[in-house]
Order: sequence, then structure tokens, then C-alpha cells
Amino acid sequence: MRAPFTEDARPGRMLSAGSVPRSDRPTAALIDLDALSHNFREVVRRSGGRKVLAVVKAQAYGHGAIRVSQHLLGLGADMLGVALVEEGRELRKAGIGAPVLVMGAVYPEQAEAIVRWDLTPLVYSRAGAVALADAAMKMGKDVTVHVKVDTGMGRIGLPPEDAGSFIEEIVKLEGLRLQGIMTHFADADLRDKQFAERQMQRFEGLMHVLDEKGIPLPVRHAANSAAVLDYERALFTIVRPGLMLYGYSPLEGERQDVDLRPVLSLVTRIAFLKRTPAGIPISYGRTFVTKRESLIATIPVGYADGYRRGLSNCGEAIVRGLRVPVAGRVCMDMTMLDVTDVPGVCEGDEVALIGAQGSERITADDIAAKTGTISYEVLCGISSRVLRVYI
Repeated sequence: MRAPFTEDARPGRMLSAGSVPRSDRPTAALIDLDALSHNFREVVRRSGGRKVLAVVKAQAYGHGAIRVSQHLLGLGADMLGVALVEEGRELRKAGIGAPVLVMGAVYPEQAEAIVRWDLTPLVYSRAGAVALADAAMKMGKDVTVHVKVDTGMGRIGLPPEDAGSFIEEIVKLEGLRLQGIMTHFADADLRDKQFAERQMQRFEGLMHVLDEKGIPLPVRHAANSAAVLDYERALFTIVRPGLMLYGYSPLEGERQDVDLRPVLSLVTRIAFLKRTPAGIPISYGRTFVTKRESLIATIPVGYADGYRRGLSNCGEAIVRGLRVPVAGRVCMDMTMLDVTDVPGVCEGDEVALIGAQGSERITADDIAAKTGTISYEVLCGISSRVLRVYI
């Protein structure tokens, strides 16, 4: 039986709502694997051929972690990055055997699960390191770990000044195999790299100390998508792209030299058309009232699908290649569109909420700008009840 989250479209299907199996609800997130391939190749090109740790946390930013991971590994990704132990376990249960780095918070009580599923956790506390070593010894295995260093993000991780002695201590723990060290930038997406430079100085200083002590750390990483695109100094031995894999740049302002292709389109079909006279309120709260005789389309998408309520009366969709406005408040399961000016519009017509039709395109960046957020949240917010179709 097919899992409800994903569906592989038959070869040759167009990237459109027509790709959705007719037996399913027509609302779907279409995942363009050719665009994903293009973006991965751009990562490799921009990083000078370095190894790639592909970040697939949060269901691969809403694109579906298992299918995306399989595709990226087929393209040559060396490691996968998740945030949670449960996310790593999901990949293992799907038969994915590649190295998986758990980049988020890890608790001592999760040590046995980490060892059992052969995951690579971050270590940044003695209690966590000892729990992992004990679990590894108990299960007769070694556990590979990376040390997390906080150079200025202010989240989990050791300050560089404490990391040297911590590393010297944990390399003596039986059952642990120290493979790597990482830090994370707070604002490498900005044009002004002054703070990123300070973070780099602290990180590089620590690595110099470790080199002098003869402590081998073959995997060293700091470069997120922003650094891959605009901070060559941070590339080290492996890069850690996330957002750029999915077709969006985190960089401040427009950059002409960034060649990325959005991977996800959010599509549906018109469920119902209603012609209304002037003066008729639409949706909850009557915040939209027709000013003329209008044609209102209802589509089966709402905030429970991740189409944000903040798009009420300001969002747009594309129907028959034309932009149309959201009419009234976005509901939990439905949204209304004013399609009065779309010639020949019919029930069943395809609607793009994210994606392209003809010469028009709506991106996650466009939605983020209207709702006061970022493209990451728009993509991650598309809920699990929206079918993912891979094309």
C-alpha cells in the first residue's frame, strides 16, 4: 500500500496538477527531481568539488526526506544531515545506509537508539559523550561523533576556549570515534561578513590548537548554503547545504550569479465556481465583499495544508496563466479566489499556489514576503496531508 506522504509520477508526466493520481485529493506538492539535481551540481561547483553533507531535516525542508535523500545520494552526496534522532531512524528504516549526522540536541537517554541505528551525533557535553560511550560499549559497537563548537550562534555547542580540553578528554573514551568538528554561522547570509569573520577566527584558532596537539579531525565543516554561495573561506573539507538544494538562496538582496531552481510546486484544482452579484461577503468574518458581479472559485487548500492564513485577502494564485487574488480569509481546508477576469475558467482547472504557469511564477520567497517570514518556514510548513509527487 502506498504511503500517504509520497507518490512517484509515471515517466513523461508534466509538472502540473495533472500529475496527481486521479483517485487522490488534487492538492499536491510536486517535487521536480531534475531541479534538485541541478541545485546539487551547483553546490558541487560552488564548493570546488568538496564533499557534500546534504541537509534533509524537517522532511527535507518539506520535500520528503526519504525520496530526496535517495536522490541526493544517487547524485553523490557523502552524508545526510538531520535535526532529530527520529529523523535519522526514519531514514534507516527506509533502507538508507549512508552516514547520517544528527545536528540537533541529543539527550543522554537517546544514546542507545543512536548506537542501534548507527547515527552520528553531535557531542558538546561530558554527560552526553559518556552516555554514548557507555551505550556503544554495552552494544559492542563504536559510535562516530562530531564535536559541536559554538562560535557565536548562541545555541548548542562548546565555546572554542573550552572545546580543546573537552576533545582531549573524549578521545580517551572507549566506544567513541571522533570523526569531525563543526560550527554554524549566525549571519553568513548578510553582505557584511564581519561577524562571520569573527566566528571563523575562533573556529580556525581552535583547529590550529588541535592540529598542534596531534588530534586528527578529518571532517571539518561550517559552510551552510549562505557560505557555499558567498563565503569561500568557510568551505573546509565538507559543505553543509540545505536551502539551496531546494532552489532558494538565503543571501541578503538579489544576487545575479546564483543559479538555483525551485524544486517544489504547490498545486490543486478548482473544486467549485460560483457567480455572485456585487455586495456579497466571502469567507469567515466577511473581510472580503464583492464590488462587482464576480466569479469566485473555491479550492481545496487551507492553513491545515500549510497555505498560511496570513495570505487572506493578499495572497495570489495562478489560473490559466493569470494571477488571481485570494478572496477573503483562508480557511482550514479551503480558500476562495476571485477568478472573474480569467477567460474560460472552469471547474477542474489547475491552480498553482507555488510554482509556474505560462510566464507567471509564484515562489516561496513571494509568499514569505507577504506573510512576514522566510522561505524556509513556507516550505517546511506544507503539511504532511499534502501528497508529495516526485517527477
